[in-house]
Amino acid sequence: MDLTIILVAVLTLIAGIGVFLVACQMMSSNLESASSKRLKQLFSKTGGSKWLGVGIGTLGTAAIQSSGAVTVMVIGFVNVGIMSLSQAATIIYGANIGTTVTAQLVALGMFSSNAISTTLIFAAFAGIGAFIMLFTKSNMWKQIGGIMTGFGMLFVGLGMMSNAMEDFAAMEQVRLFLAKISNPILLVVVGALLTAIIQSSSVMTSVAITMVVTGLITLDQGIYLTMGSNIGSCVVAILAGWTSGTNAKRTALIHLLFNTMGVLLFLLIALGLWGLSSGNWSFGVLFDKFFPHAPQIQLAMFHTIFNTCTMLVAMPLTDKLVNIACKIIPTKETNEKENSPYHLYFLDEQMLRTPVVAVRQLKAEVENMSKLAIENFRRSIYIVKTLDYSDINTFRETEKELNFLNRELVKYAVRLSDSYLNRFDHQYLVSTIRTVSDLERIGDYAENIVEYADSLKQQNLQFSQYALSEIDQMEQLINDLYDQILLAYHKLDLAALGRANQIEDEIDRLTDEMEHNHIQRLALNICSPQVGTEYISLAQNSERIADHLINMGKTIKELKAIND
Repeated sequence: MDLTIILVAVLTLIAGIGVFLVACQMMSSNLESASSKRLKQLFSKTGGSKWLGVGIGTLGTAAIQSSGAVTVMVIGFVNVGIMSLSQAATIIYGANIGTTVTAQLVALGMFSSNAISTTLIFAAFAGIGAFIMLFTKSNMWKQIGGIMTGFGMLFVGLGMMSNAMEDFAAMEQVRLFLAKISNPILLVVVGALLTAIIQSSSVMTSVAITMVVTGLITLDQGIYLTMGSNIGSCVVAILAGWTSGTNAKRTALIHLLFNTMGVLLFLLIALGLWGLSSGNWSFGVLFDKFFPHAPQIQLAMFHTIFNTCTMLVAMPLTDKLVNIACKIIPTKETNEKENSPYHLYFLDEQMLRTPVVAVRQLKAEVENMSKLAIENFRRSIYIVKTLDYSDINTFRETEKELNFLNRELVKYAVRLSDSYLNRFDHQYLVSTIRTVSDLERIGDYAENIVEYADSLKQQNLQFSQYALSEIDQMEQLINDLYDQILLAYHKLDLAALGRANQIEDEIDRLTDEMEHNHIQRLALNICSPQVGTEYISLAQNSERIADHLINMGKTIKELKAIND
């Protein structure tokens, strides 16, 4: 055996796997970036339908070519309470089906003719995509170029792996050694371990396909390696879930139980086939008859059928799987959130693994923070008008929560900015840091207004009916302003921002009017001089709250320009 040939084959295989992994990541990140908004919308529609969950998981994974990314997203959504365990389970079922698309693409790319192979044709997309990325300034075309480059590199890596396998297949000692590994359980374990190491079932399945096509292993061996890869793929979910909350851990466990159940089921079917046919029938024999003279299609189709059948078996057992997971990982007696009464509502640490979706969830957090801020403004106005402090504890807790969200969202945005993001998402992160500061300042001004109420109560004073009427007008204008700003921020609606600017002009006019009218009331002894400072300060603070809301809306201008 020539050691040089072995070394070249090993290095070529490692290089091929490396290129394939990078291609998967590049293709996945660009597809995820291009489709993340729609993907999040899909996830929000899971509802109570299990079949809808499977469909969403399948489409989502097929769209971004990464079951690991989809699983991590699901774990993140479960961890922050957006999705139930049953919903998460069905999406994971679908993700397992969606991930078989990669194997089908690989199988398609391994056909060749006397003239030219499809592998070479598809590999050329890497160059085309690279040229697009190099010469375009459009964010959308850069994403398209990235997708094409990743797609082409898949087949560059596949070609390298195939060449390495052909070298190994030419070595009699290697073929004899592999021929001895025929125990199905051992092959499943090997497939699981290798997948756990490289953390990609797509790569493991692709390697198995190339080994079968080059004759290095039999179809049956490839089938059992592929079955094992399904168990090994759970490592990503386990790593994501085990550092999160209880429900996130349960989601990861459901993923493991689902894939293990599928493998055990098919091992039993294989044993039954072998026993009934006196050793003449196996999965390899059956799929060779169904798809003759196309070993790559045989293994790819087995992978798809395996995951589809496992899903069909698991669907009626979903609630039982959830119950088993809950029994294995019971709820802690102490509330997990007792140590910190405040928390992020739509984000957790694991979503950093899927940056584009994390950006969308960060936007949901900012919008939620804006609602908390405006609610505290309304509470402060109610307190200063009525001197009714029945809601003061809620007010104080919300102010503390706003401070918490300000710190945590800035830290999260900074961490997220280190990820590979497109220009739009990067600009959004920059604007978010300013926006959460504006929202925190709204909370501070609301605190000032409550302090004016404290002063009035200590002096046993209150505003006149004329003053209260003007405060009502100011409150209504700020509420209207907030509605338009939230609409503009959520939908990048410049028309709504225009309406907000008009309302803000009205607020500026009303602020001046309030100060002028108050001076007149003082002259006519309608209002007490002691309330003058509080009233004018209240008007000015309200006007500054409007300014901070406008600042939030202004951030959409650059984002809208990039998006268009």
